[in-house]
Amino acid sequence: MTKTAVVILNWNGKKFLEKFLPFVINYSSEDADVIIADNASSDDSLAFMQATYPEIRIIKNNENGGFSKGYNDALAQVDAEYYVLLNSDIEVTENWIKPVINLMDSDASIAVCQPKLRSYAEREKFEYAGAAGGFIDKYGYPFCRGRLFQSLETDNGQYNDSCEIFWATGAAMFVRAELYHKYGGLDNDFFAHMEEIDFCWRLKNEGFKIMYCADSVVFHVGGGTLPKNNSRKTYLNFRNNFYLLFKNLPSNQLLKVFIIRLFMDGIAAIKFMSEGGFKDLWAVLRAHLSFYAAMNKNLNKRKHISHKAVSKIYNNNIVWDYYARRKRLFTELKSKKFS
Repeated sequence: MTKTAVVILNWNGKKFLEKFLPFVINYSSEDADVIIADNASSDDSLAFMQATYPEIRIIKNNENGGFSKGYNDALAQVDAEYYVLLNSDIEVTENWIKPVINLMDSDASIAVCQPKLRSYAEREKFEYAGAAGGFIDKYGYPFCRGRLFQSLETDNGQYNDSCEIFWATGAAMFVRAELYHKYGGLDNDFFAHMEEIDFCWRLKNEGFKIMYCADSVVFHVGGGTLPKNNSRKTYLNFRNNFYLLFKNLPSNQLLKVFIIRLFMDGIAAIKFMSEGGFKDLWAVLRAHLSFYAAMNKNLNKRKHISHKAVSKIYNNNIVWDYYARRKRLFTELKSKKFS
């Protein structure tokens, strides 16, 4: 068994492999095995890999089952103590692995950890997908230290403290392999988006910690598969957000949260319509229909999850704070409002 395996999930991402894989190899080879898991790519990714990096192990998935299934299928074939799920559009930096592994080695209750994510395009700013660690509010809206909705902070060292968070980004997620398999890995039904939040929440329900390590820095392009304004992404985000809430919320919170979310999703749909975003409007409606259609399946999943009052949830409405109260910085949120 190897100590650490960096597994990059690829789907038609030759341009990212060409650009970023050299950094991964240069800055990881002494600390980890590097593996490419290919999701049945139709470009010449595999030919490029075999010609340029014949020494790199390639796991060939039979289909493009999305981010979740792609990793689940690949990681079933990887024997390591720690997995690093790494997006192909990540530029890693020198000594990016050791600080995270050392932190996780120091505390057996840490199940998952992420490095600091900064933007590849604007290198002094935090990156949307994970920034300095993820949180959610009491209605399930995700945000990060360093990123509230579309407002990205400049990294001035304000989040240079390693700390416990609610969710770690799937773009660069370190996880104990034993726990990944014991608790079912990523949910295949999510396909992509928010599957890492669901996974982290399930682990928190079991009493484990999710951490952010400030001593490791990577740069993320973001939007490599689906751009932010893509209606498919809108659909997945709305549907999967309902999935993770229904699966993980304690029973005494379910009805209240869902009533409020129905109202707030209605407002979001009206906003899309007023801006001419009819594809996004339809995406929200489809997301709700898909959620109701999968109710029985998710109810069965819910039966196998321990539901607890977990820490690091923001007990306010981040949507109200951002749009009505004009709060743009994580540090403007009241710390006493975090459980």
